[in-house]
Amino acid sequence: MPILHALDFVELSGYGDDGDGIRFLKDLDAEIEGRSVVLVDSVIDTGLTMNHLVRSLRLRQPGSLHVATLFERPYRRLVDDLPVRYVGFTIPDEFFVGYGFALEGRYRNLPDLRLVR
Repeated sequence: MPILHALDFVELSGYGDDGDGIRFLKDLDAEIEGRSVVLVDSVIDTGLTMNHLVRSLRLRQPGSLHVATLFERPYRRLVDDLPVRYVGFTIPDEFFVGYGFALEGRYRNLPDLRLVR
């Protein structure tokens, strides 16, 4: 990116079907008050985890907050007001492996995406 920026990471726990039980395993190291924040995720399906993160980070009063994702499945979304601003691809409701996505810990290292049938 040809602009001044910083990277930070969070890690959240999994969630139940209703979104309960989401918690921070690793929080941000940097303060975000007044800063422009773009949250990046690989896939957004229901949006429950990202919604929890967005609501939590908004309490820290960033200057702006948007979401970027490589893949999204908007037809599975359970959250109406998720600020997904940047989308690489909208993908069908099928399971993919490769390019970092795994099935039971395997196939993550494939150099491209492949549909699991």
